[in-house]
Amino acid sequence: MKDLFGKAILDFQTNNSPEDLITETSISEADEMNVAYLFRSYDEMPKLEQKALQLAKGKVLDVGCGAGSHSLTLQNDRNLEVISIDISPNAIQACELRGLKNGKVQDIMTLENEKFDTILLLMNGTGIFGTLKETPNYLQKLKSLLYPNGQILIDSSDIIYMFDQDEDGAYEIPANGYYGELTFTVSYKNETEDTFPWLYLDYNTLQNAAFANGLQCELILEGEHFDYLARLSI
Repeated sequence: MKDLFGKAILDFQTNNSPEDLITETSISEADEMNVAYLFRSYDEMPKLEQKALQLAKGKVLDVGCGAGSHSLTLQNDRNLEVISIDISPNAIQACELRGLKNGKVQDIMTLENEKFDTILLLMNGTGIFGTLKETPNYLQKLKSLLYPNGQILIDSSDIIYMFDQDEDGAYEIPANGYYGELTFTVSYKNETEDTFPWLYLDYNTLQNAAFANGLQCELILEGEHFDYLARLSI
């Protein structure tokens, strides 16, 4: 991976001529994303993210922390102990420059010998699962990192609205595989990243997967556009 998301984040943090990221999925056209969005303050965050940060407690793991905005809110405004992980070395470097104390380059699936009260997966947190088939592996891993009374706060969207409807109002979704399984492509400064799988889970599918893996699942808040925040617990 060329770590283009991370490069854009670090460029913005160091004022190194940042440009918009170009994102494209298997079901949507190329779209420009202003990197500044990843540096938003608590007041600028969507209500789902604000709610997740309000519910965070104890020792927190922020998975896929990106530019670190969620972690910094918890560290600086809530005085919580936060471990922030991302597979992007550039993103973690930017987080450290922003004053984040405990950022590390880490894949969640290789994190061992740690327990947390709260695990955060925000900005379509189910994305890192990649596919529906891989979801149980990730849920089992997350479960293993929780203290007995711990919680996983995760958000996603039901993207069925992105598909056409027939005359009867039924959505024309692909017959093979789950409709929330996308491939994602990122371009930055005329460099194109390798495509990678990215998963959007509707709430019922997440709930079924959670139950099947010994986790409780609770709908905390629904957003304005098919998005939601859920809490998983043991």
